[in-house]
Formats: sequence, C-alpha cells, structure tokens
Amino acid sequence: MRESIPENALIMKVTIQSKTGIAEFEADGSSNLLYEGLKRGLGLPYECATGTCGTCRARVMDGNVSLAWDDAPGLAYVKRAKNEVLLCQAHVHGDCVVRVPAKVEPLPEAALPADFTGRIDAVRRLTHDVIHFEVQLDRAMSFAAGQFAALSCEDVTGARAYSMVNHANSTDRLAFVVKRKLGGKFSDWLFETDVNGRTLKLLGPLGRATFRPEEGKNFVCIAGGSGVAGMMAIAQHATRNGYLDTHTGHIFFGVRTMEDCFYTAEFADQVKKAKGNLEVTIALSNEEPPQPTHPDHPEINLASGFVHEVAARQMAGRYDNMVGFVAGPPPMVDGALRMLIMEARLPAEFIRYDKFG
Repeated sequence: MRESIPENALIMKVTIQSKTGIAEFEADGSSNLLYEGLKRGLGLPYECATGTCGTCRARVMDGNVSLAWDDAPGLAYVKRAKNEVLLCQAHVHGDCVVRVPAKVEPLPEAALPADFTGRIDAVRRLTHDVIHFEVQLDRAMSFAAGQFAALSCEDVTGARAYSMVNHANSTDRLAFVVKRKLGGKFSDWLFETDVNGRTLKLLGPLGRATFRPEEGKNFVCIAGGSGVAGMMAIAQHATRNGYLDTHTGHIFFGVRTMEDCFYTAEFADQVKKAKGNLEVTIALSNEEPPQPTHPDHPEINLASGFVHEVAARQMAGRYDNMVGFVAGPPPMVDGALRMLIMEARLPAEFIRYDKFG
C-alpha cells in the first residue's frame, strides 16, 4: 500500500531527472529521499539503502538538501564539489530537483516498503561475534525470501541493513542475525547493551535478491558470515512449500573455523525436509575440517577454502536451469559473482546479490 503523507505536514515537491525521463513525488521531510521515494512508489536505485555502497548516488540540481550521516562510507563515491549526495542520506528542506544516473521506473504496489516500529526480544549469542535477535512489529509485514529491512535505533546514527532470517508471506515477527564488525556502532550497541525490549524503527521490505518460485529454477546460494540470513529464508520457503520436491538447492556458507559455525541445526533440519534435494556445505577458510561432514549434524558437508572457491569446485557442470544468490562482505561477493559469470555462465538476470559493507 502506497504510504500517504500525514495531515498538516509540510509538503515538498521532489523532481527526479533520470534516463527514463522526469518523475515527481511529494515528500514531507520525515525521512531521506530514497526512503520517501520508494514509499511513494518510485523505483530509485539502491543496494544497501543505508549509506554503505554508494549505489544511490545522485546530483542535486536545485534546492536545499542536507545529509543525515556525514560519515556514511558510501560518501567516498560521491563528488561533493559537484553537489552529489547519497539519496539514502539526503533530507530535503523545500522543493528540489535531483538527477539520478540510472533508469527510474514505477514500483508495483505489492513491492512498496513502509515504516514499522518493533521491539527486540529472543536475543541469543550464536558465536563470540554473531548474535541472533527477533523483532515484534507493530503490524504484519509481507516480504519475499531474500529481502532485508533497514533498522535504526535512537542510540546510533544512521540505519543498518539486515536480511530477514525467517520467511512468511505475512508476519509481525522478524528474525535477524548480526556479525560484530570492528568499529561498527550498531553491532557494538547490540553486543554491549541489554537490548531486550528496546525499540527499533524499520523500513521494509527492501532488496531485489529474492527467491521467486514461479521461475521454476534450481538454486545455488553462496554466503559469508551474516549474509547467510537471506539464504536461511530461501531454504525455509523452498522446503515449506514443496518446491524442493521437484527442484534442487545448493547452499555454501563460508566461515573461518568450526568455532564460527552457526545455524547448523537449522540447516540440518532443512536438509532433512528436502529429502535429498538440498545440499548444504560449510566452507572453512582458516582451517581444515575435522571430517567430511559436521560432527553434530552429518547432513551438512564440510570443506576447506574460500566459500566461492568451494562452490566453484563442487558445482562444476551442475548449473542447468539455475539461479544464483550471493550475500556477504564485498570481497566475498565479488569473488562469487566472478565465478557465477565466468565459470557458471549464468545470465545476469539469474544472478542476485546483496553486498553489505
């Protein structure tokens, strides 16, 4: 449902110049240009939606715009001298004209994100630097497996993007997994604060790296660290609706050592449900596995090497009717994408990825 502007709000006209022509929407200044445009049905370009990647770079041609987060990493990709900004950090203070170096199409009604509030609960440590938590929303969200939400709290500047671990066509509970990042203020807040009961603001659903059963494709998922969240959601969806009765799935999950493994019981359960049509392999980059399968969950295979290299070895010659999903740190994602393009020869429309810095 297209989100409306509250009554009595100051309405500002935003004009977007793009490769597809001119588009306009009304903003009230309550959020950044990217979020306001998406909520009003305009398909503006983005990847992380939280200031990390630089994909939503645009140039302000006219009007007054300020940045919410001056230290956003993605600002390294903009030319401030030419009045460039990140749409996900730009707030308007009156009518403005913005030029976007991409095609901008209307979004289908079902794909529009919205604002939610939620309360954190069910917090648990999975490893020394990985934490799982759930959020009880103020109302149900509908989303596709593989999508993410932008999370923000009062104690930390800026939003952070995290994929949903769970999947349901409509649910008021979301699950997330976060790997602690050196110097990461949001992950530090999660690890160092008693966050049970704390309130979050969320915008979602976001992301285009989604599982689409109607395509009828086998799938391969390559994930590093907390990038495994979306792959968990894809596995849940595929096993729950009988998709893997007639298709195959392959999930490769990269961690450093055996001590860094998590969600092994959950993945083992999905493998059992798939009755032989789902393979899960954990790739250890910093040590040799103690045996070919996980000692506690023999349904899960173990291998040594970087996750995209392990996937390349094990998937050679097995890419018929395939769609690929990739998520994780940028270097891992880049390596996996090269493999899927150069070795697997998958068409671009069947390679979907999330690159979170």
